[in-house]
Amino acid sequence: MGKLFDVLLMWAILLSVGVVFLESVPNINAKYAEELRITEFFFTALFTVEYLLRLYSVKKPLNYAFSFFGLVDLLSVLPTFVEILLPGVASIRVIRILRLLRVFRVLKLVGFIKEASFLRGALWGARKKIMVFMSTVLVLVTILGTLVYIVEDAESGFTSIPRSIYWAIVTVTTVGYGDIAPVTVIGQAIASFIMLIGYAIIAVPTGIVSAEMVKGSESKVSKNTQSCRSCSEDEHQDGAKYCNKCGEGL
Repeated sequence: MGKLFDVLLMWAILLSVGVVFLESVPNINAKYAEELRITEFFFTALFTVEYLLRLYSVKKPLNYAFSFFGLVDLLSVLPTFVEILLPGVASIRVIRILRLLRVFRVLKLVGFIKEASFLRGALWGARKKIMVFMSTVLVLVTILGTLVYIVEDAESGFTSIPRSIYWAIVTVTTVGYGDIAPVTVIGQAIASFIMLIGYAIIAVPTGIVSAEMVKGSESKVSKNTQSCRSCSEDEHQDGAKYCNKCGEGL
């Protein structure tokens, strides 16, 4: 029954997010405004009851209320009530999509949770290197953008240094909108240089994160996702009988 409830909850979350999407389409909202509003209130009532039952069922309600999933559950119903007083905040109801993260844990999809935690650890471990890399790229596009601003004129679209830096960022990321382009030989040479280094720049963050993942896999510790009823902690050692955060029995 528990698994069936979680599957039904997953579909309810997806349908409620779909209602938010439909409300943002003018033609559909104009034609089915009342039906969409009734459906939204139904989902809000459903999620509100579920949230209150979760608060009632845990031993320490405040720990759950201020946990990540507790805040997500609250934010999934709060916008509808706030909208009554402050119209215009309906779109933030799309935050309900975050509640699908709970489904991965509750359905015991341990592989997904472990790998997501592993990837998060790799990104966190590489944060300083990525920050240095991004700073280097920012300095590079600033210098190259300024050079193009100097050699080009306003008729080419390079009307200011910020706009020239915007062009450099678009070019180095290989996006290439084409809204502005250099016309002088020197400007085109700089553009060619930026395009070539753009391919190398794309590979650098991948290498940094990959190195951290290799490092992390060597010291990877197996964990389960059994949730503590007292504090909602969901990362424990395999075979653990007590919560590693509050000491409550699992």
